[in-house]
Amino acid sequence: MKLAIAQINCTVGDLGGNTRKILDYANQAKNAGARLVVTPELALSGYPPEDLLLRHGFRHACQNALTELAGKTGDITVVVGHPHLAADKLYNAASVIRNGKIIATYLKNLLPNDSVFDERRYFEPGFRPCVFELDGIRFAINICQDIWQEGSATRAKEGGAEVLLVLNASPYHMNKQALRYDLARKRIDETGLSIVYANLIGGQDELIFDGASFAMNARGDVTHQFDALVEALGMVELEGAAPVTTEIAPLESLEANVYKALCLGVKDYIGKNRIPGVLLGLSGGVDSALTMTIAADALGADKVKAVMMPSRFTADMSLLDARTMAQTLGVRYTEFPIEPVFGEFKDTLAKEFAALPPSDVPDLTEENLQARIRGTLLMALSNKSGAIVLITGNKSETAVGYSTLYGDTAGGFAVLKDVTKTMVYKLCQYRNGVGKVIPDRVLSRAPSAELRPDQTDQDSLPPYAVLDAILEEYVEHDMSLEEILRMGYDERDARRVVQLIRQNEYKRRQSPPGIRVTSRAFGKDWRYPITARYQDQF
Repeated sequence: MKLAIAQINCTVGDLGGNTRKILDYANQAKNAGARLVVTPELALSGYPPEDLLLRHGFRHACQNALTELAGKTGDITVVVGHPHLAADKLYNAASVIRNGKIIATYLKNLLPNDSVFDERRYFEPGFRPCVFELDGIRFAINICQDIWQEGSATRAKEGGAEVLLVLNASPYHMNKQALRYDLARKRIDETGLSIVYANLIGGQDELIFDGASFAMNARGDVTHQFDALVEALGMVELEGAAPVTTEIAPLESLEANVYKALCLGVKDYIGKNRIPGVLLGLSGGVDSALTMTIAADALGADKVKAVMMPSRFTADMSLLDARTMAQTLGVRYTEFPIEPVFGEFKDTLAKEFAALPPSDVPDLTEENLQARIRGTLLMALSNKSGAIVLITGNKSETAVGYSTLYGDTAGGFAVLKDVTKTMVYKLCQYRNGVGKVIPDRVLSRAPSAELRPDQTDQDSLPPYAVLDAILEEYVEHDMSLEEILRMGYDERDARRVVQLIRQNEYKRRQSPPGIRVTSRAFGKDWRYPITARYQDQF
């Protein structure tokens, strides 16, 4: 028999749109000869619905949508993920629909409550297996976290299952697929069941779901691997309970994978929120160059406007490179010199500043003032046009507070919020390999905020290769300062980076959402207090 994986891009709360998409993919699957179609976790409601699940009206709307879906699926069997309300308790569930009826419902056993997940806030756990038969094959259902630990898959096997269908809303981060393969093989080793893994695709706020659905036989061999980061209808042929190898999409480089994830995140954030276009401040530097390129690739150049706002400290090559990039990509471009406004601000503040030492020496105040003028101009353009301002800062800067509140942090969406500076350069090189859009000089010159004469980032920070390595250990791997020093990092650099991370939490709390591409971003999976006196003792 044939079964189909509906690797679909669902929108949270769009019950009508999600229902129509599930029906469309079910009809496509039926026309292709499939007898069964499997959708992702909570496909009906979109994932994660978060506190919508606390609303009485939303819960009942999900129930009504499920009933509507069941009445329209016809004779193909559909396994659909949905919130399930029973006896005033809410469950993360999957129902088996056939001939207009719900013939079985599985309740997710394991509710993740770490990283970006908060499912125990909303759902009750289930405990029983769910096994159904179709064309002589006995299928069981697990949902995402259920295969991360022993128990749920084993109960499915004990219930008579031959094939395990796993519905997932598994968020993307770098190298995530290898982890999924490892978990699937552990469950296969325990149960001897073949696994069909259906994963959600699409952007939801800061989360990316990358699809990359697959099937494995009872030996743990990958028999099907479908493309990542695109919607797909994946067909899996079974001989008995064994998937027959037919389609394995080629692996792509890490940089290609991350770049496509960022493009998907931008496209869905703008599209699903019905925002007409985007604005960004273009500086001639590498971060704004990459942000503009991603935006143009994701949305089309006609929906992107770049604004260059030079000051007396802006190098001529920055202006030339900004113009070149905008012209190459075909985005709309304008220039607003900020020197006149900067002068007016300084004149207005001169009397107050005269009483504050050192009154006659420009310092961080004047640097931040330039950034805030730029932020104000961008937000004014945003208000008038309806376009959203894209933040161009990267994870390295966000971690250590190398940014200006209400200046370069002013905006609505941070494309590179979880992308380190070293990865920024790699992504630029990848994109130039596809088609050159970023001038070589942007990639070779020393990074600079250009807020004072002859400024470079390394005047204030360790080299980015060092900073990013320490950042990864401290933020993503939860290593202590002591453990980081034992790895051989310079003590002064390590202490400084950790101190800057800790003391700049207040800035991160005020920053806009941004796309998560690592295993730990400065978002839902980073919850540190602003006010705290604890420090690692070493």
